[in-house]
Amino acid sequence: MSGLNLPEIGKVAPKFKTVNQNGDTVKLMDLRGQKVVLYFYPKAMTPGCTVQACGIRDTKAEFKKLNAVVLGISPDAPARLQKFIDKEDLNFDLLSDEDHSIADQYGVWALKKFMGKEFEGIHRLTFIIDEDGKLAHIIEKVKTKTHHDDVIEILKSM
Repeated sequence: MSGLNLPEIGKVAPKFKTVNQNGDTVKLMDLRGQKVVLYFYPKAMTPGCTVQACGIRDTKAEFKKLNAVVLGISPDAPARLQKFIDKEDLNFDLLSDEDHSIADQYGVWALKKFMGKEFEGIHRLTFIIDEDGKLAHIIEKVKTKTHHDDVIEILKSM
């Protein structure tokens, strides 16, 4: 995907601190010792994002077996994230990045085109961070229907 200024694989992943759907603080530093799947998505409760989140929900046991924690992140406010979790019975944390500062660090906040209009927004990408906090893999072409399986395959190969 051209035009995005992504962090470099093999380097320490950009650190972040934000809140989840409950308003609890989540820091990347606190997750050392396990793999972190950080996936950026445009908006809670939209069709593609719902398919993607439900796939992760349904395979959570697989992620756990692979010592991986999955975090979805979007510009949504915590209250909207909680509604999404309640509506779809999601079993993992969603992170709020309302000022898109984390998306900026990861290079996924950029110009998008949709139905002939251009606007700034989140590009749907997934970052896989190893147990030492280093960026191990970036999925630039995310397929919402198979995202969970694609990530699991990468985790198994690590």
